[in-house]
Amino acid sequence: MYEVLVYVYENYGGGGLDTDREQLGRRLSSAGFGRDDIVQALHWLDGLDCAADSICLPPQDESASAVPALPSWPASAGSLRVYTPQEMDQLGPHGIACLRFLEDAGALSAELREVVIDRALAASESPLGLDDLKIIVMMVYWRVNMTPDMLVIDELCDDTRHRLPH
Repeated sequence: MYEVLVYVYENYGGGGLDTDREQLGRRLSSAGFGRDDIVQALHWLDGLDCAADSICLPPQDESASAVPALPSWPASAGSLRVYTPQEMDQLGPHGIACLRFLEDAGALSAELREVVIDRALAASESPLGLDDLKIIVMMVYWRVNMTPDMLVIDELCDDTRHRLPH
């Protein structure tokens, strides 16, 4: 499924996903992806749409006003997210540390973190690998039309398997 999501991100990531799901499915099939992976990825993207539509983000434009779809309370500076056993099993310690790093860096709001966790729980793989979690984070950024800082993108796209220790 993640190969399909990366393909969708790389080929449609610029201005959002305007293609209907049936047409996208045909395009993915012609690109060589298997039916099961396509169905799973499209279902996952539908869930991402629902989750992203239910949050309140600050307006990108100063003249626009943010109207929350659901009540949203900002996390206070000293607050700490307590993960359920299911979330801890799915994300693992490295995934939770990655989310915490992104929050501490100011690159992931509490609302977006919850969307990432929701989509991580919707993934079929358990536990989720760190690289797969990073793909989910990038997909969430893409869905809400948010471009993180280049250093954050570098961290999310960095392939640590080939990194040599000092």
